Amino acid sequence: MSILEAMALLAAAFCAGAINAVAGGGSLISFPALIVAGYPAKTANVTNTVALWPGYLSGSFAYRPELRRQRERVVRLLVPTVLGALLGSAILLRTSEAAFESVVPFLIIFACGLMFFQEQLAAIASEHRLRMIDGAGVPWPLHVTTFLSAMYGAYFGAGLGIMILAFLIIMIPDDIQHSNALKGMLSLLINAVAVVYFAAFGPVEWAPAAVMAGGAIVGGYLGVGFARRLGAVWLRRVVIGYGLTVAAILLVRLVT
Repeated sequence: MSILEAMALLAAAFCAGAINAVAGGGSLISFPALIVAGYPAKTANVTNTVALWPGYLSGSFAYRPELRRQRERVVRLLVPTVLGALLGSAILLRTSEAAFESVVPFLIIFACGLMFFQEQLAAIASEHRLRMIDGAGVPWPLHVTTFLSAMYGAYFGAGLGIMILAFLIIMIPDDIQHSNALKGMLSLLINAVAVVYFAAFGPVEWAPAAVMAGGAIVGGYLGVGFARRLGAVWLRRVVIGYGLTVAAILLVRLVT
């Protein structure tokens, strides 16, 4: 790995860490950077997961005021988070990613749709008692969506934050900054499980992972400050806009 490649990977990880703190989908910057650097797709995927995990850690550290009153929610969602991440990690190392990559753009578009229609969907969820009215509890459908999101996140991860944030906003009425903080913590846990699994069984390239981790830490921490300044309306717009952009890029990659 040359100095130029190291600097490029560092910059990509910084941007990815910041984007993950704000919206999610930073892997669409850091993962292609590893591909361009010459690493095979599956190696790039697992290395990217390991490299970006410290960014989730620094983002959650920056969001600790918003996380303090959500400890019960984190504990309640821990089991589906860990089980889903383990299953996704195992699937990635045992199958080709080509088939799954073909559906990734549509999963991201689906997540953006959830965000766009969140008020209507929240009303439906409330009507059918699928939504929390008050308190720190967790409605049962959120356990299911968290498990599926964790499985997806450990397998590929692009758009994971968008997906989790959409489900949280729909099912748990709260300030969007608190939801974003909880999204970051769940992403941190999902990637922590994947990192341990990949470190034990996956083809991790540790040199680029170490270089990128530094950029992800700084980007993750600074990204939280940017997210706070955006406010609820603009944060939602940025999440949806970025998600649709990511989906469009992936669709172009599929047809070219």
